Amino acid sequence: MVTIADVAQAAGVSISTVSYVMSGKRTISQDTKERVERAIDALEYRPHASARSLASRSTNVIGLQAPLRSGVDVHVVMEIVAGIVREARMHQYDILLLTSDDAEGLHRATRASMVDALLLMDVESDDPRIATLRELATPSVLVGLPRGAEELTCVDFDFEAAGRMAAERLIALGHRRVALLGSPREVIDRHTSYAERLSRGFLAACAEHDVPATVHQCPTTHESVRVLNAVLAEHPDVTGLFIHNEGALAHIAARAATIDGLEAIALCPSDIARTVPTLVDSIDLPAEGLGSAATQAIIALLAGESTPKVRLLPAVLASSRGASEPERAEVAGR
Repeated sequence: MVTIADVAQAAGVSISTVSYVMSGKRTISQDTKERVERAIDALEYRPHASARSLASRSTNVIGLQAPLRSGVDVHVVMEIVAGIVREARMHQYDILLLTSDDAEGLHRATRASMVDALLLMDVESDDPRIATLRELATPSVLVGLPRGAEELTCVDFDFEAAGRMAAERLIALGHRRVALLGSPREVIDRHTSYAERLSRGFLAACAEHDVPATVHQCPTTHESVRVLNAVLAEHPDVTGLFIHNEGALAHIAARAATIDGLEAIALCPSDIARTVPTLVDSIDLPAEGLGSAATQAIIALLAGESTPKVRLLPAVLASSRGASEPERAEVAGR
């Protein structure tokens, strides 16, 4: 017997999209609607009464797995979540926070038909949850850019471009040895995607300009000042700092301001940057916009619309010295 899953596979859409076409409860693009209708006709799909009831049922809920693991910046995470919630409300969706941070939590939410789709945060470079997403028929979006997820939809900030931008800005300001004070050890040990991409872009740009550079793990407390002191003790010729650690930012910037010739750029949300006036520059981390963009992608998938497999929000330099226009990296997509 032909099932709704067979129709979804033949049309190249999700089961929920077939349900929406059949129920008329959501606006679906004409092209997608016609594909589903052709698949229904070709397969001679005739749902019985209970199947029609099931097809018309939708939770209008998106599952969000946002693990608050050690070392993450809660302020940034909450801004991303705020963007997700606001965008979801605009499309009449609710958000269900999944308390587990593993694959079993994803299975549980989908098996129980608790959600129509999944959003995943705190993505690792080799994230073990990717294999689970491949198994599930549930539309999913990763807020991150892991390796080996070519067939999945990913939305993130362009951390690699931001690292490159920071290095090039410090070099343009005349610094000839620089350092990145980045995420805490536990974030690095988990091989979190954004931290690795940021370091990669920073070091690559410095190498291209033959400028020595080092990357340092940094705690999110006042203990971060000890890291800065150790860096300067080992490399006294460091004059340019790139800081990506919101918890440590104020402590490091305050210490750096007491040292002649030492200048700092930070990657952080604009509201955080405004609280640290000693920064020479900052690169905006659009956390709320990232959450909104990820939700837009999942809404598009639910509607059966085409969406880029990878969307990276551009890095923008909010310069306080010698730049009349914000510098902007390109948006990437494929």
